[in-house]
Amino acid sequence: MNSTPGRLRMTLDMIKFEHSVFALPFALTGALLAWQGSARATLDWGWKLVWIVGAMVGARSAAMAFNRLVDAAIDARNPRTQARHIPAGLLSPRFVWMFFAGAVALFLLAAWQLNPLCLQLAPVALAIVCFYSYTKRFTALAHLVLGFALGIAPMAAAIAITGAMDWRLLWLTAAVTFWTAGFDIIYSCQDFEFDRQAGLFSIPAKLGIGPALQLARALHVVMILCLAALWAEFGLGGAALAGIGVVAALLLYEHRLVRANDLSKVDAAFFTMNGWVSVLFFVFWAADIGWSRR
Repeated sequence: MNSTPGRLRMTLDMIKFEHSVFALPFALTGALLAWQGSARATLDWGWKLVWIVGAMVGARSAAMAFNRLVDAAIDARNPRTQARHIPAGLLSPRFVWMFFAGAVALFLLAAWQLNPLCLQLAPVALAIVCFYSYTKRFTALAHLVLGFALGIAPMAAAIAITGAMDWRLLWLTAAVTFWTAGFDIIYSCQDFEFDRQAGLFSIPAKLGIGPALQLARALHVVMILCLAALWAEFGLGGAALAGIGVVAALLLYEHRLVRANDLSKVDAAFFTMNGWVSVLFFVFWAADIGWSRR
């Protein structure tokens, strides 16, 4: 594993590269809505899609690598995260910084290939996704900052398609923000005791696990309401509405997996269920948008 390919594989494992699936389907939904609803949408859809995926992968990879670097000292003190690659000495900070630089370069290249507005806004997006890593040091609203970092993806993808903002997509930004904040609160319940001892800020550390889980449920209800408003704004059909129903059912099941006195299924709630939420939402909405374009 001392070879460059080996360290690269470990870096991808460290940043949970496969979890790019969380935000990517929502970004692609934003792109489809822009394509469906604007006469300014360009026709070179194939290349646009390639560069949108490249921008998403680059931005998320940069943000996750930055987070692991910034939090390395904290991770080394937390029993749950002591085995992560940097604290465990499996990866050097220097190599991870190099990976970060490469991910940023990919993101900027993709933004440049998309259109001038994407390139102009790229530093702003990069600042937002990296800023999150500092927030738990001073505010319990860190979960919402993380949510917003993912929530800007659909608007960014729409800009990539049309070169302009469609303000109706703020409903999707809000939906992704509240969805992410909700499941991040659930995940952070695992660090309830450590966060309090270390003086870190999180909703569970501030309110306790029970009230934090209740707030996560409320945020996911708000997410569903935002999706309903988005559906109405774009005048979509039954498949998209069914997709909202599927998302609601999956989130209901997610919350049934986790209890204040039993966090043993947090990984299933966080990783598995939220992956299905984003993918199935995209499938239903893509089907509806595709049918409406026929």
